[in-house]
Amino acid sequence: MGGLLGMVTGRAPALALGALLALVGLAPGLDAREFRVADTQPADYPTVKALELMGTLIAERTGGRHRLRIFHSRQLGEEKETIEQTRIGAIDINRTNVAPLASFIPEANILALPFLFRSVDHLHAVLDGPVGDDILASFERYGLVGLAFYDSGARSIYNSVRPIRRVEDLKGLRIRVQQSDMMVEMMRALGAEPVALPYGQVNVSLVTGLIHGAENNWPSYVTTDHYQAARHITLTEHTMSPEVLVVSRKAWDELSAADRDIFRAAARESARAMREQWLKLEQTSRRQAEAAGVTVVTLEDRSGFEEAVRPIVERFAADPPLAALVARIRQAR
Repeated sequence: MGGLLGMVTGRAPALALGALLALVGLAPGLDAREFRVADTQPADYPTVKALELMGTLIAERTGGRHRLRIFHSRQLGEEKETIEQTRIGAIDINRTNVAPLASFIPEANILALPFLFRSVDHLHAVLDGPVGDDILASFERYGLVGLAFYDSGARSIYNSVRPIRRVEDLKGLRIRVQQSDMMVEMMRALGAEPVALPYGQVNVSLVTGLIHGAENNWPSYVTTDHYQAARHITLTEHTMSPEVLVVSRKAWDELSAADRDIFRAAARESARAMREQWLKLEQTSRRQAEAAGVTVVTLEDRSGFEEAVRPIVERFAADPPLAALVARIRQAR
């Protein structure tokens, strides 16, 4: 090493020194990057753990040229804010739910449609197949590159006032929804008063009475302590809108074709690992809520809820390409 460096004297052009340093590995290559990654969930959440695994795989497979720096716990903002930053390239990679993407990506809107998926197995069949690949590919028209889907479970309604056994029981309740036009319309169609709030504001809003309840999956209900303020949960399982991992188009364009393959493969592997962690966390979260005395209502008949939102489903899927996408999803086995 010393002999090589000794060949470059102070009179040698700086360019030659830079080229030599790159050759011997003392300077990063021109394509080396640290990628800023956003996630609103806490450090021990399955999505964050999956991103850490993805970062490990990428570092290993690129010889350390590329690394992920993960900002969890809303350090870079709420989902709506981080999506905007990702589209302009200020954030490189983002883990977000599909619902906030629905304001500008019609295909994402379809995945958030109420009562679209028959079961978690049906959801996985869709996301793991050609339909899921086509939806991810559709993001590129909007400045994002879709890499993989993470699980988000089934979302159900919880509140601090009363058990919800019929759709009529929602009347007059202020229920927080994601910042999505479809979610606002869905909750209004069910008879409640929708309140669109950032995820980080839900707990204090429940405690202060600004809202009566919200809708989310088991882990989010429990890990955020929502279950302590809203002690009635009804398993409506009205949406199974997944999480999605996206890259800014700006960052993606800087990657070589080989590195893109590495990123995609690492994302898919992290998604499989996340799915296993998610199932365990769902089970643990439900046991914790039940042990704390939460009232859990399992609906024997969801037809009243489904009928209330049917016009919304028909309207959001009215365009022929989106109607065809809905048909493909419903036909998936």
